[in-house]
Amino acid sequence: MNHQQPGRRTVLRAGGLAGLAAAAGLAPNPAAAAPAPRPPRIVDLGPAVSQFSLMSAVLTGDTVHIGSRNIEPVQIISVHLPTRKVVARTELTNGHSIQALAADDSGRYLYAGILQKASGDRPNLFRWDLRTPDEPAEPLGSIGDRDVRALTVAPDGVVYAVGGGSSGAPALWEYDPATGGISNVGTPDPKVTLARAVAATRTHAFFGAGTTFNGGGDTSRAALYAYDRSAGTFTSIAPPEMLRDPSIRDLAVLGDRLAVSTAGSTEDAKVALMDLKDLSSYRIATSIGKVAKSFTMIGDTVHYANESGLLAYLPSTDTVTPVAYDGPELGEIWGVDSRAGKAVVTSAFGFVAEIDPARRTAAVIDLGSAGAPMAPQTVMGIATGGGHVYVGGNATVARHTPGRDTVVKLRAPGEAKDAVVVDGILYTGQYNSEGIWRHDPRTGRTGQVAAFPSEQNRPLDVTFDEDTGLVLVGVQSDTEGGGALWTYHPRTGGHRSYANPVDDLQCVRGIASRDGVAFLGGDNTAPTGPRSTVVAFDPVAGRELWRIDPRQTAGTAALAVRGRHLYGLSRKGGLFVVDIPRRELIHRADVTSVSNGFAALVTNRGVVYGVSDTTVFRFHPRTFAVSVVVPDIDGGWYSGAHITNDEYGRLYTMRGRNLVRITDRPGY
Repeated sequence: MNHQQPGRRTVLRAGGLAGLAAAAGLAPNPAAAAPAPRPPRIVDLGPAVSQFSLMSAVLTGDTVHIGSRNIEPVQIISVHLPTRKVVARTELTNGHSIQALAADDSGRYLYAGILQKASGDRPNLFRWDLRTPDEPAEPLGSIGDRDVRALTVAPDGVVYAVGGGSSGAPALWEYDPATGGISNVGTPDPKVTLARAVAATRTHAFFGAGTTFNGGGDTSRAALYAYDRSAGTFTSIAPPEMLRDPSIRDLAVLGDRLAVSTAGSTEDAKVALMDLKDLSSYRIATSIGKVAKSFTMIGDTVHYANESGLLAYLPSTDTVTPVAYDGPELGEIWGVDSRAGKAVVTSAFGFVAEIDPARRTAAVIDLGSAGAPMAPQTVMGIATGGGHVYVGGNATVARHTPGRDTVVKLRAPGEAKDAVVVDGILYTGQYNSEGIWRHDPRTGRTGQVAAFPSEQNRPLDVTFDEDTGLVLVGVQSDTEGGGALWTYHPRTGGHRSYANPVDDLQCVRGIASRDGVAFLGGDNTAPTGPRSTVVAFDPVAGRELWRIDPRQTAGTAALAVRGRHLYGLSRKGGLFVVDIPRRELIHRADVTSVSNGFAALVTNRGVVYGVSDTTVFRFHPRTFAVSVVVPDIDGGWYSGAHITNDEYGRLYTMRGRNLVRITDRPGY
């Protein structure tokens, strides 16, 4: 979290007049006695977010198999619905999450594909023999793409996989259990950035892809191809109505029809049923929301998930309606199957719900109560204030109260990528396309307070500007390119969005503020084009004031203000300092010894601190020299390191998967 020093009144309480002078960037009085430097004090506050986080689910018989997300080791649990218990578990030897699960028609083999941080020779495709669940899952090898995002098993047992994460466009991959070989059968569209959908029959495999990350430029939109398994050829079969959407989101063979969905962006998602005997013949409908995935049939109705619930698509009328039931909110859904006329829904909130659409009832199995292992997960943003420390996880925000043993888990869909506490109330930037959420610990209420255009889907940095009273959020648009600045006024509830305030290629990765001016740090994830531009922006009037090129070879990682100086880090370990009143770049340095990649900055007690994946560090307020505060901290971050501070000048970040508090008095 690239947060500012607490507001001027808070600085005066914490550090007196000396603290106010330091925050203003004034040199200290040489006659004043400076405290002697001493080693930082580190307090371990325990696991930051502990839960069975999940990312996939599939039903075989009476048992739901669920793939874990961001916990170690990556694993699959099997929940038996009649007994409501976890009856089996296996660990995989690689990866951080399982997004892809598929079972063969016999129900004997369960295939799993993992997400991993780096490409290499380690396996990303596994098979678990459900007849002998005590035996570990078997590594089968590796598809050439880094991540496996979707799997399917054809009726003859051949497995097809798709994914992405490598430098080139994703391919369609085939695993033949008869030979044990994994082969690339082709890349039908060289301009797609990710494939998340695959299905297969005896004669064809279907490949669905598009632009999910790094959008803009000449990247492809929704792409759907039929692969003739005997001829080895691809044919584009996407319904024209789907071509404007960013990507094909999911595919499933339902009897004699192919179910297809898109991921929406500026428009709602689409769902279609295509005749497998004549793919030019199809029924199509506009869905509700921007996500449509995980198909199953109950009677003559297709049931599937959007971003927050269960929907029903009736092909005879091409209508989509929410499924009404008496039960809990489902949040993000990672599996929808059918059993005995009921929809079996696996929620990221940590439960399985059996929903009866006819009776409008829901029976819920809490995974923790069923025996799922609770484990520390990698985390997102951190915020402090009002005596609490908040840490974002998958579908939850963990609220720690130092001095107490209990950790309160707050349900919130998606991921709290970053957050800030204002007057004791938490405000989060929620991925994916969830806008700004609010939690008041005094009332316990949590909910969305501001929604924004859905293509502005990935919040990156959240801060508070005391001069304007605005919460400021920097955003990336994954599918369209560029980004946005969001503003929210906690007192009035007013909110605004400014698209592409840097340019149409650069997102807003870092935010800092001074005297009511927001400084926006750009980052371009494309291989070419401008990057690291810093824009001074009036968040009330919604206009640019000036901009500067900090002369970096990579995009902005983080920004912070100390007095008259704007500090910035690039994603390749470049430090830059801008004199704000003079609008001049006055300092550059290579700090790759402490930071290379995503990082965060915070101004604390008159000093700018930073954290990377490896190190906590600080910058000298006069010379800008970097020094190490905590080496080898190696925080368990899911999407980039964060650091924040409380009202007393104590820092909070991660060491491994534990939350730590750092008290540092450098004596400057």
